[in-house]
Amino acid sequence: MSSTETSAPDRLAGLLAEHARLEQELADPAVHADQARARRMGRRYAQLAPLVETARGLDQARDDLSAARELAAEDPSFAAEATALERQIAELTGRLREQLLPKDPDDDKDVILEIKAGEGGAESALFAGDLLRMYLRYAERRGWATEVLDAVDAELGGYKDVAIAVKSRTDEGIWSRLKFEGGVHRVQRVPATESQGRIHTSAAGVLVLPEAEEVDVSVDPNDLRIDVFRSSGPGGQSVNTTDSAVRITHLPSGIVVSSQNEKSQLQNRESALRVLRSRLLAAAREEAAATASDQRRSQVRTVDRSERVRTYNFPENRISDHRVGYKSHNLDQVLDGDLDGVIDALVGAHTAELLAAGS
Repeated sequence: MSSTETSAPDRLAGLLAEHARLEQELADPAVHADQARARRMGRRYAQLAPLVETARGLDQARDDLSAARELAAEDPSFAAEATALERQIAELTGRLREQLLPKDPDDDKDVILEIKAGEGGAESALFAGDLLRMYLRYAERRGWATEVLDAVDAELGGYKDVAIAVKSRTDEGIWSRLKFEGGVHRVQRVPATESQGRIHTSAAGVLVLPEAEEVDVSVDPNDLRIDVFRSSGPGGQSVNTTDSAVRITHLPSGIVVSSQNEKSQLQNRESALRVLRSRLLAAAREEAAATASDQRRSQVRTVDRSERVRTYNFPENRISDHRVGYKSHNLDQVLDGDLDGVIDALVGAHTAELLAAGS
């Protein structure tokens, strides 16, 4: 028996107690004076709700089965009900086992998503724009809020580099849905500039980071070098007559972030700091994972952003995710934000991997 299985009853008891405690605390009006804390608690409470529902359903089904078996001893007509309850218990037990798997600590966080044009020149920048629209449409379908933090336009359209924040309007965690999007996304199509009708292949990189709050990452102002410069548009032309764009260098790590999308230097500084905090949090998570269990390391490899993760084939209207062998001929719908199919396949494969590791 694995350590995961032997500790499952204790883990379940602890999570049920945590849910009950959060329910009691969230009923206290004083807790809501700190909106950030109340939001974190509300998210955790919502995250635990499905597990609590399954555990209660399982307890009820076991009680009903015990009663049905007693009645079946006197009246055989109850035997069918007992059989149905046995199937229900097996289903609920499997669901509970999945819900008791170790959770990614960032699953309930909002995200910062960056898209960078790669190989392929102008076509790559246009594809980066297509990816941005896809994620914006997906966020709209899910009821999430989006905010462009920084964007460097390309001369012929699309983006050389664009960063957006994606925030939940409810208690839904966005990282749990988007964390597998990181990596190299490849497109195969006939570019608008191709006169011979030949199919070209280009790529864009996607980086997804859990958005760090100030309580997650402490940034010492003395560790920052802040430079200001004039915002520029396509082709390098100036779009602002003041030095409002901001570049921040985190000296200990060498991480450099910039923001020029806002008109105010102060706003650009805050946007850049949000990206910096999230990159520092991600770096800390990766460093911790390097010394963690094989199971945790496999999760990190799954979202390795150096990996070519997905291909978008326009002539065949096909999308392929190379990590899980997912293929679907609805590329037009996916680019319009219908991403749940491929994301569900990735989440399902990850869950199966964790279950196999704990068996």
